[in-house]
Amino acid sequence: MSSILNEVLTANQEYAENFDKGDLPMPPGRHFAILTCMDARLDPAKYAGLSEGDAHVIRNAGGRASDDAIRSLVISYKLLGTREWFVIHHTDCGMETFTNEIITDLLASSLKTASVDASGWHDSGNGPGSTEGKYINWLTIKDQAQSVREDIARIKSHPLVPSDIPVYGYIYDVKSGRLIAVPAAI
Repeated sequence: MSSILNEVLTANQEYAENFDKGDLPMPPGRHFAILTCMDARLDPAKYAGLSEGDAHVIRNAGGRASDDAIRSLVISYKLLGTREWFVIHHTDCGMETFTNEIITDLLASSLKTASVDASGWHDSGNGPGSTEGKYINWLTIKDQAQSVREDIARIKSHPLVPSDIPVYGYIYDVKSGRLIAVPAAI
């Protein structure tokens, strides 16, 4: 057993021993959802004051309004009653450090983990790679505020999203922990 697996299972055992949330209803109690990045430095429960059962938190690389994120938001509203949504990107995001071309080239070279330094991304392995990456829009980010505005526009214009759902846009500052409103996005 790996040490990470052991740590996770031990933590879960301790959590389950005092677990008292088994009666929470399926719909989120505060009736909102957050779309945010998977970055480990972000803890939506802490920065948004959440407890178990309060809100839906949808996470992906960059917190982008991908087809799957919109699918989750629509389910959150249609079947589970959320009435407000937040799109929260963050400073110092890894999605700003590469382009579709860079990741496609890295994947074509090797499926091993890449590394980055001052001169850019480098493949650390020798084949085999795959060219399948060229068929994916990786939704990289050049400008955080602009990506928030684009994602909100995409969500609001989606044919499965009712026009009366407010969608708020923010950038989480990883240095201060503050949410910064994105002008023209809220």
